[in-house]
Amino acid sequence: MSGHHHDHDDHVHDHEHDNQYSDMQARVKALETLLTEKGLIDPAAIDAIVDAYETKIGPRNGARVVAKAWSDPDFADWLRRDATAAIASLGYTGRQGEHMRAVFNTVETHNLVVCTLCSCYPWSVLGLPPVWYKAPAYRSRAVIDPRGVLAEFGVSLPHEMGIRVWDSTAELRYLVVPLRPAGSDGLDEERLADLVTRDSMIGTGLALSPEVSR
Repeated sequence: MSGHHHDHDDHVHDHEHDNQYSDMQARVKALETLLTEKGLIDPAAIDAIVDAYETKIGPRNGARVVAKAWSDPDFADWLRRDATAAIASLGYTGRQGEHMRAVFNTVETHNLVVCTLCSCYPWSVLGLPPVWYKAPAYRSRAVIDPRGVLAEFGVSLPHEMGIRVWDSTAELRYLVVPLRPAGSDGLDEERLADLVTRDSMIGTGLALSPEVSR
C-alpha cells in the first residue's frame, strides 16, 4: 500500500530559490548561445559537462554519505536523527541542502522523493536536478501512481513492499538511503560509493550490485 507523506504547509512554500534558478538558467543559456555563435564552444561539449555534473560529479557527495551510513552504524544513527548535521560533518552543505532528512529503504518499505509544488532538490548532495524531476508529469504521477512510475524507471518492487512518497519543500529536503546490495560486504567506503547512483538517492533507482559496477 502506497502512502503519501506531507510535511509542509502549502502557504509557506518558498518559491524564491526556483525563480533565482530560472533566472540563472536564462543567463547561462544566453551566454552559451553567444559563445556558440562566436565559435568558442561546442554545444555537445557543454551537454557532456552538464551530464557529468548531473549524474557523476554532483551525486558523488551523496554517494559518500550513503556509503558511510552503510559501513558505519554510528553515522547511520546520526543520519537518521539529524541528517543536516551528519551530512555537514562530511563537508557537504550549502544552498538547498540546509535542512535535510534521510529516509532509509528497508525490505518492507521503499522511499521515493518528489517535490509536487515546484522542484526543491538537495543540490549539495545530489548535484544538478535531472530534467524529469522538475517535469509536471513526474511531480503529479509520483504521488498518484508511485509503483507505475518506478516501473517506468525499470524498478519492479515486490507487490507486498510498501512505497512511501516524501514531498520536498523549501524548508526540508530528502535523501533516500538505498538498501545495501548483496555481495558488498568486503568493500571499503570508496568502492561502496561507486554502487550508489543519483536515482537510488531519489528513490527512482536501486543501488548497483558490485558485479554491475565493475
